[in-house]
Amino acid sequence: MDDGEPKRNDDTTPTTAVFDLGGVLIDWNPRHLYRRLFDDEAAMERFLAEVTTAAWNLEMDRGRTLAEAIPELIARHPGEAERIEAWRDRWPEMLGGPIAGTVEVLAELRARGVRLIAITNWSAETFRYAPPRFPFLAWFDGILVSGEVGLIKPDPAIFRLLIERYRLDRARTVYVDDSRANVEAASALGMRAMRFTDAAALRTALEDLGLLHVRPASRARESR
Repeated sequence: MDDGEPKRNDDTTPTTAVFDLGGVLIDWNPRHLYRRLFDDEAAMERFLAEVTTAAWNLEMDRGRTLAEAIPELIARHPGEAERIEAWRDRWPEMLGGPIAGTVEVLAELRARGVRLIAITNWSAETFRYAPPRFPFLAWFDGILVSGEVGLIKPDPAIFRLLIERYRLDRARTVYVDDSRANVEAASALGMRAMRFTDAAALRTALEDLGLLHVRPASRARESR
């Protein structure tokens, strides 16, 4: 009979959980801002796809400064100057709330004494907005911010830096990320990587690893 206690194997149970932030714990989406600047959804999507592209933003995650990125983009799209400048001037409006179910899982891991580390593709300049808004970031023993180190996921180099900096035992480290490429990169380096889809699936996976108490009621619902 399942008494709700986690499965235990002292030789294999992970001791550390590494979390991605955006899309896993924090709802970051430029649409939160740009829906206020566009009356037409399709026009907004074209702007995000063709002007403030994912590749352009990723370079700031790699360490490029806003002071360099914004004027360069305006020079290429002068008719969109005001909206491009909003990326810098109104960046905090791109932050939604915490992803509540995942934060609850994080709190349970913390209560059980699991070591918590975070790694994120995030500009060094804009990351400063996050800790005051999301107090749970203080629960992490460390947060590796891509823009601060000049490396981005899924480059294996940033994962090697993560492992070295925090002295991770790869076989006993769980890695959680919503990007398939990032999960594959972490797995290739020996971490127990899982792709985040939703908090319920994450909870089940962590229960199976012995990191969380099994909730018999929720398992009963899943089996129906």
